[in-house]
Amino acid sequence: MTSSSSSTSMIGVAAFAAFAAGSLVTAAYYKKRENKTSFPATEGKRKNCSSSSMEYPEYDYENDPKGSFSKICDLLIEEILEDLPKNYDLPLRETEWLRKMLEHTVKGGKMNRGLMVVESGVAIMGKNVSNVKLCQLAVLGWTIEWLQAWLLVADDIMDSSLTRRGKPCWYKTLGDAWYIAINDAVTIEAFVYKIIRRHFGDDSQLQLKLLDLMMETTLQTELGQLSDTLCDVLTLSDLTPQRWHLIVKYKTAFYSFYLSVAFAMTLAGVNDKQAYDAARDILIEMGVYFQAQDDFLDCYAPPQVLGKIGTDIADKKCGWLFTKAYHELANQTQKAYLDQHYGKCEVGSPEEIKIKELYTQLGLKDIYSKYEKESYEKIMAMKDSPAGNVLAKAGVPWIVFEKFLAKVYKRSH
Repeated sequence: MTSSSSSTSMIGVAAFAAFAAGSLVTAAYYKKRENKTSFPATEGKRKNCSSSSMEYPEYDYENDPKGSFSKICDLLIEEILEDLPKNYDLPLRETEWLRKMLEHTVKGGKMNRGLMVVESGVAIMGKNVSNVKLCQLAVLGWTIEWLQAWLLVADDIMDSSLTRRGKPCWYKTLGDAWYIAINDAVTIEAFVYKIIRRHFGDDSQLQLKLLDLMMETTLQTELGQLSDTLCDVLTLSDLTPQRWHLIVKYKTAFYSFYLSVAFAMTLAGVNDKQAYDAARDILIEMGVYFQAQDDFLDCYAPPQVLGKIGTDIADKKCGWLFTKAYHELANQTQKAYLDQHYGKCEVGSPEEIKIKELYTQLGLKDIYSKYEKESYEKIMAMKDSPAGNVLAKAGVPWIVFEKFLAKVYKRSH
């Protein structure tokens, strides 16, 4: 082969390589466009922000995980408040109401649910995960925190609660207009779906999976809330340990534990159904333990430590302490006292204090300590179970579950 033909051949190879590379880029571009679904029925004349053009702040996962996470909440609030006047004709007064409401309701918690989305995602995808992915994990984390916020706004109204996170419940700040908080609760829920669409709308398959997961979890939680609320019209004999387990599984465990890890797995691209089933089994077990712990703290933790005034006895809650006392430990005289006063006394009243003393006399502090230890050991033993092996094969390391458990084990508030 002559030098001329050799040069021509090399040029041809280079041209082909360039063409192939260009084709791959073009294919990737059109594949991404195909993944984006349009919504002509609702788009109207609104100017929608593409998630591909999002400008996220720098996320310092190593040195300032909570500060970086909190910045994402501020970003989400500003996005919404900027969008509403432009695209929904919302007047200034209503916009400022929503700002005040969001600042009061979605902030101030421990943020464990949201932070675990980020921590789980980093554990699955590795510490070299991009800044965009870190911020997207945080966005998903905040959708859970906002889900928690609207549930608490509604729950506080139904339970006539006084304080939340160390300050008055949102509805209590509104005076005679307390009922506006009902609309505020469902407005926060609507914002959750808006956030998911805004930040993940460029990938319709991913968006659909995330929305499906959020909607399913919301339904599960509301069904648990129904079982909890119906206790108001049931007799104490109906408030059994079995009913307690049903309530806490659906009202607490799915949204407080499973959703965080499932969101991270979904964003990381995990598609193995068995892995999700295994994660769910472990996290439901963790969620049930968490709620037993929450019931115990409602009775025994000081309000200044707990961040709220415990009202389970006054509210006739189907709680872990009550179901153990009434159905397993109390004698007929003690049961008669519970029949007379449980759910019928005021917070801080002599009757409520005596019920707490009754729990202690029945040995429930020691029984709870044993239950807590056994729950921890049972969850940790799942690492070497078939569920743990399935997760490991799917690329979901055990550290995800160990970190989550460490956040709640033996907590004081």
